Amino acid sequence: MANGDVSTDTGPLRRKALTAHNEATMRTVVDFGEAGRLILDEPVPHGGSGEGPTPLQAVLGALCGCEAVTFRRTATELGLAYSALDFEAAFTIDIRGRQGNRSVRPHFQTVRVRAVVSTAEPIEKLAAVIEETEARCPVMSLLLDAKVGLQIEWLRDADGTREAGPRLPART
Repeated sequence: MANGDVSTDTGPLRRKALTAHNEATMRTVVDFGEAGRLILDEPVPHGGSGEGPTPLQAVLGALCGCEAVTFRRTATELGLAYSALDFEAAFTIDIRGRQGNRSVRPHFQTVRVRAVVSTAEPIEKLAAVIEETEARCPVMSLLLDAKVGLQIEWLRDADGTREAGPRLPART
């Protein structure tokens, strides 16, 4: 499969591809081509070698990375100046789903994210960027479509003073 942009009747699509290899263990090597490789693994107590993040940790990292990229694009578009964006994230799962109980979802039950934006910009301007970021972020949309209990807390850090960010309507 090749990477690249494609035009369709419904609009432009971007195509990205990767390969992954697993040797009948808990460790999978994902090759992103020009973007490098990533090892996904389970911790030693769960049968892995502990050489990399678990797949679910990687999804959580992808959420933070996607929010950051989307925030950057939106901030540039809306003229918001900021110097950093830091995340703390956590998730819960009910392991019975992974163990074969089909009445329990095997993916995230909840995801909590705290995002701290270093900016002196007015809170209203920040709110506009955050609202657009959350509406445009593909990974967030995936989690919402999967009906994950997603809670994102945004904070503004203005010269070392943290304050609660804007309160946005809950998205489900």
